[in-house]
Amino acid sequence: MYTRFSGGRDRALATLERAFSESGNVASGDVTWVVELDGRPAAAMAGFPVVQAPVRSRAYLGLTLRGAPFWQWPATLRLYWVGGRASPKPREDSFYIDALATDPAFRRRGAAFALLEEAERQAREHGLNTVALDTTMNNEGARALYAAAGYDEVAYRPSAHGLPGFVALVKPVAR
Repeated sequence: MYTRFSGGRDRALATLERAFSESGNVASGDVTWVVELDGRPAAAMAGFPVVQAPVRSRAYLGLTLRGAPFWQWPATLRLYWVGGRASPKPREDSFYIDALATDPAFRRRGAAFALLEEAERQAREHGLNTVALDTTMNNEGARALYAAAGYDEVAYRPSAHGLPGFVALVKPVAR
């Protein structure tokens, strides 16, 4: 989705690099965790309390628009608007995992599980009751990972407006 939102892989990487160094957006370094295996980055996660999502999303949109040619702005704005309505809305008392990715070379080695555990720790630290996330309905690998980690599928949205279908997942946090 970052590639699609930014209008290409190179722009997406440049936007993510800028976003990481600027606080207050969905990909800021202050809300991003990385697991290293064998001295290399293996997996990364960005997450924050759901109540921060609107402000962080708008900040990321601004970063994206600043790095895109003006003729691409309508497509980016449309995807921002449509994408914000495509996935099921998480509960307000949740820590939201906005992004979780594992390098294919490091899959099935525990990196994603470690990040999911960090999300639970962050939820407790923020006084939140659940961890919430969403993924595309056809991402069977991610859905299996989340089920194994104790997440329940709680809502579904079919594909629409050129976007894939989404499934929302939630896990209560043990206090």
